[in-house]
Amino acid sequence: MLHASLSLSPAFVVSPVHRRTFGSFVEHLGRCVYTGIHDPGHPSADEDGFRKDVVQAVQELGVTTVRYPGGNFVSGYRWEDGIGPLDQRPARLDLAWHSTEPNTVGVDEFVRWCRTAGVEPMMAVNLGTRGVQEALDLLEYCNVAGGTHWSDLRRAHGAAEPHAIRMWCLGNEMDGPWQIGHKTAEEYGRLAAETARAMRMIQPDLELVACGSSGSAMPTFGAWERAVLTEAYEHVDYVSAHAYYFEEDGDLASFLASAMNMDAFIDDVVATADSVRAARKLTKRIHVSFDEWNVWYLHAAPSEPPKDSWPVAPALLEDHYNVADAVVVGNLLISLLRHSDRVQSASLAQLVNVIAPIMTEPGGRLWRQTTFHPFALTARHAVGEVLEVGLRTPTHETAKFGETPLLDAVATHDAESGDVAVFVVNRSLTEDATLEVDLRAFGDLRVAEAVTLANPDPYARATADDDASLAPVANTSATVDAAAARVVLPPVSWSMLRLVQA
Repeated sequence: MLHASLSLSPAFVVSPVHRRTFGSFVEHLGRCVYTGIHDPGHPSADEDGFRKDVVQAVQELGVTTVRYPGGNFVSGYRWEDGIGPLDQRPARLDLAWHSTEPNTVGVDEFVRWCRTAGVEPMMAVNLGTRGVQEALDLLEYCNVAGGTHWSDLRRAHGAAEPHAIRMWCLGNEMDGPWQIGHKTAEEYGRLAAETARAMRMIQPDLELVACGSSGSAMPTFGAWERAVLTEAYEHVDYVSAHAYYFEEDGDLASFLASAMNMDAFIDDVVATADSVRAARKLTKRIHVSFDEWNVWYLHAAPSEPPKDSWPVAPALLEDHYNVADAVVVGNLLISLLRHSDRVQSASLAQLVNVIAPIMTEPGGRLWRQTTFHPFALTARHAVGEVLEVGLRTPTHETAKFGETPLLDAVATHDAESGDVAVFVVNRSLTEDATLEVDLRAFGDLRVAEAVTLANPDPYARATADDDASLAPVANTSATVDAAAARVVLPPVSWSMLRLVQA
């Protein structure tokens, strides 16, 4: 049995909990849009063809923002194709995912879906094959009240009120050679600065995200951020970060420690941004938009259809997640919350079918993957302020990260209600862990709820035949001593403890 302890105090605050931490991502990729959120033939479909059961699952998941329409897709996207009468919208080749895009869903439909789901739209502009003028046209279409060409066209299409989109991504992964319109850091930084400056001439209070590296393993990582921000620092609010994790070569121990990489990635991006701020003698701090993150088995699922076909909405990247994957997702959320002083927006990629917590059958059932549950519970219970944690935990050696803490945790405190939530993972492959939480600084608290996601088989998966609960892949009967705030965590597990005033 492993033994660990956690000390908390309301006096040691990292940052407020940012609701945008619990964002997600809808790209025109595979079955995320078509037969995912949009399926006109489904019994639950609304007048726009969007599945109401998906909307309900998105609300249960606790998603707050949704980034759209990509992703790699956006770098070749002509947004004008997706507005106006459906029978007049052209079909286009999507070079990013070797598919055909029918443009049945476009900006107006997506914004209506966001309003129905109660999420904030986060729009990306094409800086791959397009540039400043097209970004301005889209902003005018979305956010200007009326009296201009594009705003009046939106009104003619049935949206009398502006879409009022505040957060905009200036392209996507422009450092990647796979990206249509791939650019050097200096080329992209200048374009991002020019686009941001022009967009602010229309609406000064926009929140703008410059593209950071598409991964910390990119050979240009660090140098890219420095060059881009040297050009664009004064005109943007965020720099993006993207990271995906998966088990390699049976090394489950290293996979479970993936948050170690996310922690280092965030620290390096922040340090680079702050070095530009110091060199430029500026006061504003750039924050991180971690707008793509997840478990993704990149080499296990096809990334494009056969070269001799251009299908509409082919089944791509439909990873089937297990318990270990869910534990890692829960731990990545711990990392994001721990860095809430600088990570103020994040997007789980993606929302439906494509490396997603929600899966659908065309015209049929919806089911929740294992990764759904740690996200939903964290989004629901992480309220108020993120606290610094004093965690004492045993360690072990991993092939990727060397000496690694066996437990990892974060906590939040809602000053209004007095509630405390603790989120913790046990990365041990074989041993239970007893965690004692020191809550003396909060007065008289008791454990009101404890949920543990675990299974004797860490590779157990949920299927379409399972219900919406944690069963059969989770063991929710962790041993809890409510009076002492002590919990026994099984191996390869993620847990949430909610403590309330006694």
